Amino acid sequence: MRQLGFDNNKYIEMQSGQIRKRISEFGGKLYLEFGGKLFDDNHASRVLPGFQPDSKLRMLLQLKDQAEIIIAVAADALESMKRRGDSGITYDMEVLRLIDMFRSVGLYVGSVVITRNRGESQEARHLQEILEAHDIPVFRHYFINGYPQNVPFILSDEGFGKNDYIKTTRPLVIVTAPGPGSGKLATCLSQVYNENVRGVRAGYAKFETFPVWNLPLKHPVNLAYEAATADLSDVNMIDPFHLSAYDKVAVNYNRDVESFPVLSAIFRKIYGACPYQSPTDMGVNMVGYCISDDEAVKEASRQEIIRRYYAALLQRLNSRNGDKGEVERIESIMDEMELSTSDRPVVAPALALEKETGAPAAAMELADGTIITGKTKSMLGCCSGMIVNALKYLAGVEDAHELIPKSLLDPVQHLKTQYLGSVNPRLHTDETLIAIAVNAATDEFAARVLEKIPELRDCDAHITVIPSSSEMSFLRKLRINFTCEPHYQGSRLFRL
Repeated sequence: MRQLGFDNNKYIEMQSGQIRKRISEFGGKLYLEFGGKLFDDNHASRVLPGFQPDSKLRMLLQLKDQAEIIIAVAADALESMKRRGDSGITYDMEVLRLIDMFRSVGLYVGSVVITRNRGESQEARHLQEILEAHDIPVFRHYFINGYPQNVPFILSDEGFGKNDYIKTTRPLVIVTAPGPGSGKLATCLSQVYNENVRGVRAGYAKFETFPVWNLPLKHPVNLAYEAATADLSDVNMIDPFHLSAYDKVAVNYNRDVESFPVLSAIFRKIYGACPYQSPTDMGVNMVGYCISDDEAVKEASRQEIIRRYYAALLQRLNSRNGDKGEVERIESIMDEMELSTSDRPVVAPALALEKETGAPAAAMELADGTIITGKTKSMLGCCSGMIVNALKYLAGVEDAHELIPKSLLDPVQHLKTQYLGSVNPRLHTDETLIAIAVNAATDEFAARVLEKIPELRDCDAHITVIPSSSEMSFLRKLRINFTCEPHYQGSRLFRL
């Protein structure tokens, strides 16, 4: 059963206050790096039950008249067609989606910067052409040999000086990205350097969520962050600069610790002294003060680590290069925490039902802790069956009641197989819910079931085979936290 463990209102109040304080400490212009996602921060909402995915956005909207946004995306992520783990869309498409979403709430997107360029990339050029066709300026930053250790070279015409100078017009510049490893920090530091060359005073601060600096290094929340960034080889560590300056333990991660000398050197060159004593100082992160139930947060984080493990297995199966490193790093975290896939409550029931029926199966844990299963039938796939059974349970509808009568089901299946070219007559989850919605015009039980759809949000589920891409997309729309066994049903090579 999912227990709330985080005070979201307290977080918004505390974090907003700290951001305003940080802005006041720098005159002229502030580059504010946003770690994690501004929209749809589902990782935070999973490991901190009670955290709302739009919390960062709600705070930013209070400053929208002062702020503009730079979106950073790495050239190598574009070349490899890297995808977001939660939505499954590629980083280039995520850049476009973010722009649309920012604009829809009245936030100004000033430009996009493509980072870590090593040469001309077809994928980067294609994205640039799309953006420029819609009057969105695109800038290029380049791979710097020796970054971040070779400070003299970085702070030269051949280092940050080689990067395009991003023209901005507002005092608060938010630097965000479609996902981790996009070069947000380097973008900020390059801009601070190039602003100074042009005689503009600019500061830097970091809006961060993970790792949580005032939680223990091996707290499940921080280990879940390591699992989430295992593809980047990120490692949480004790901040040695903070320990030296204050004799206090604080948790940070390797990239920030490695980059801190660069930031310190830049500020010494600009101001004569660095305003920060440690990478932890430069961050604004009040998460640790807003945890209301530590045990609930720990359990949620353990479940997230297992979810990340299944996601890494799926990524390895579908990856071009078959890299095993991400899986092995998460396995190491699981071993350290004495976790296994059997600790995910929905896994065993799904596998047991598959063994019993000899066909793919699925299981879901509802908010009250009830486990609902779904098996493969002639008219419904296992995911559809699981969703229908869960909605019936939530609505108090008898299991024997047919929500999709045969008179409605037969023509739908005929349409799929005879006219739409589908080899699978079974209804996917979206098709199933649409059919139920049609029946709801005359069936009060169908109408009652549909009203329970919001209660599926944030529920955990497990599927014994890899669902189709359309099925996975719809489960994400329902905000169901699903995992699956890393193999397909059958032996077909071409799948949608």
